[in-house]
Amino acid sequence: MRNMKLAKFTKGILDFMFYSGILVCLTLPFSLKVIGRYILSYKTYYVPMMALLFLSGVFAVLIILELRNMFSTVLKEDCFVEENVRSLRRMGTYSFCIAALSVVRLFLMLTMAMLVIILVFVIAGLFSKVLAGVFDQAVSYKLENDLTI
Repeated sequence: MRNMKLAKFTKGILDFMFYSGILVCLTLPFSLKVIGRYILSYKTYYVPMMALLFLSGVFAVLIILELRNMFSTVLKEDCFVEENVRSLRRMGTYSFCIAALSVVRLFLMLTMAMLVIILVFVIAGLFSKVLAGVFDQAVSYKLENDLTI
């Protein structure tokens, strides 16, 4: 790969996001109490918001974990492998889960931002599922080519 610096930089950002995401999920009970002082609905719906945000955070961390795994294959310069197809499929499923949790969250607090988040994660889920199909086809071609040689 010609631009390995960009791939390594991106992998570093993903590593930071992964560990930061875990930290945010773990500190969520405290964070929501602080936010509840300023935004009443977070205080009123503390337990359901905690559950919804925690689950969304876990799915987001899982998406980042899959991206980290995929970037490992990019750094090895062998990205058309079956494991990346599985990672893309899982990322699509996790994205749909975040979108569904966000729909449930609409019943607690309706905001335009939440509608945008739902749209973004539905599109990300669809994109991941389609890209998984493309990668699956590429892996098939690669395996076929490897057998020919």
